[in-house]
Amino acid sequence: MSNNNAAVVEIAQTASKFTSSIVLHSENKYIDVKSILGLFTTLVSSHRYELHVHGPDAEEAKEAIIEVFKKHGLHISVAN
Repeated sequence: MSNNNAAVVEIAQTASKFTSSIVLHSENKYIDVKSILGLFTTLVSSHRYELHVHGPDAEEAKEAIIEVFKKHGLHISVAN
């Protein structure tokens, strides 16, 4: 669990640097990536995530979030 906690904190901190809306879709739920609580309940219960990013800095946000997910060994796909 401890590396999951590190992942949650780093994902939320990374997301908060961007103005874009950054949302994870997982098991019929949508979670605001800037919400640490939402991430805690999702990252422990699921292993498949789809990333939705919309806003002025969406491309940079996508790249940064994908890097953090890869660093922590979490699988993510990007919605079109």
